[in-house]
Amino acid sequence: MSAKDSNSSSQKKNASQSSSETDGADSSPHASLNTSRSVSLDESPDTVLLWFRRDLRLRDNPALSAAANEADRVVCVFIHDPSSEEPWAPGEASDWWLHHSLASLQEQLAKHDQKLIFRAGESLSELRSLAKSVKADAVYWNRIYEPAAIERDTKIKKALRDDGLHVKSFNASLLFEPTAHETQSGDPYKVFTPFYKQLLAKDDPHPAFEVPKEIPVPKGFPDGLELDDLNLLPKIDWAGGMREAWTPGEPGARQRVLEWSQDGVRAYDDRRDLPGEDGVSRLSPYLHFGEIGPRDLWHHLSALRRKSRGKASDNIQAFLRQIVWREFAHHLLYHFPHTTWEPLRENFADFPWESGGENLKLWQKGQTGYPIVDAGMRELWHTGYMHNRVRMITASFLVKHLLITWHEGAKWFWDTLVDADLANNTLGWQWVAGSGADAAPYFRIFNPILQGKKFDSHGAYVRRWVPEIAKLDDKHLHTPWEASDEVLEKAGIKLGKTYPEPLVEHGFARDRALSAYDKIKGGG
Repeated sequence: MSAKDSNSSSQKKNASQSSSETDGADSSPHASLNTSRSVSLDESPDTVLLWFRRDLRLRDNPALSAAANEADRVVCVFIHDPSSEEPWAPGEASDWWLHHSLASLQEQLAKHDQKLIFRAGESLSELRSLAKSVKADAVYWNRIYEPAAIERDTKIKKALRDDGLHVKSFNASLLFEPTAHETQSGDPYKVFTPFYKQLLAKDDPHPAFEVPKEIPVPKGFPDGLELDDLNLLPKIDWAGGMREAWTPGEPGARQRVLEWSQDGVRAYDDRRDLPGEDGVSRLSPYLHFGEIGPRDLWHHLSALRRKSRGKASDNIQAFLRQIVWREFAHHLLYHFPHTTWEPLRENFADFPWESGGENLKLWQKGQTGYPIVDAGMRELWHTGYMHNRVRMITASFLVKHLLITWHEGAKWFWDTLVDADLANNTLGWQWVAGSGADAAPYFRIFNPILQGKKFDSHGAYVRRWVPEIAKLDDKHLHTPWEASDEVLEKAGIKLGKTYPEPLVEHGFARDRALSAYDKIKGGG
């Protein structure tokens, strides 16, 4: 039996269905292009060039499954081409994660006697060069649904087909295609709840693909770079905190899913807003880099929910709802690609934002004088991550207390988050600013004092990340400026020296924000 026949016929059928459903989507930029000069869809390719991108896993990888099932030889490649993703090329924290994820993928492929070939440069040129050197007759990849990637990949697909190559692309990063949901009038959704209800009414997402039993190797591997040659790691090592916090790669993702399944997800809705506890999944970077697929995660947790009862089942469903929020973010970005920089609600184009200046720098450094805000910004800098509740608090503080444009916040998060995802980042910042889909109304202004007292009532989170005020009692921890001189002295605090005074008084900031909102109210 040949290598391409080694997997089950059902896996072959599933891989074929995955490709045909997605490549043929009406009006999709990924829809099939002219195939007159390409290999017939009914022929099995001899050699497939498998282009890894943001799908750095072996399990539930439809492009990999199709290549392993259909080809006699598979050549795996990763091309470092950040310029093609401008203006949202990956930030430094993302590059750090990518390096370690690629190293992990190398190890996983080596267990199948495979290699991951590294190249750097313009993607189309490198694919053409590799295809020629290994005599490939097909190129397979999993899609990325971001504006720059769609434009790049559409051009590459046409160019390779014009070269006579057979090209297939697959959906590995979403439960469903971003074109799979529409309102009764045929428009994209802008409100989450009806989107969520429609998704739940559909049949379950496609089952996860198993790791192929064999990944047929080529007669010889082409030349490539070393992973270190991609220069993804920082020249000055500032990543110690991230190394302590994370294990990038598919094995790290699967281990986190197992840990999360044993306890955390069963209490998710009860604990998810408490940053001082281990109450959230921390799976977002693994999902972004494709170290676990959302369909795999969905089916795993859905099965767990069916075995659970009462509150535990409800908590698991609450987490599944968050996976749908991720889906909604990608739906919005696909249909409204301009929103990475422009407000979805057009009236916000005239909002009187202030320039960043020194206040922006103090926010970035976690020196605002509001402990819950500062704790979040310091957690972000140290670990490349921030608890979701605190993301909302820190973002609201920037755009509503300081009136600094959400663009500055989006750029900072993009560079410092290991889970920086363009769809999620865009949705989150536009939601907080009040300018996006299903957005929080602008007059909803998070009070960082009350938020801290409510969700970090005993100060576990603040004391960890703002140690200079850790000795304050719970009563004054979130409002150190209200403490008496005696209390401050006992805690070793000198306001304005060892810890800053508040950048802005909350009541004043709230009134100023509402006044600014009044100037644009009624539009959009």
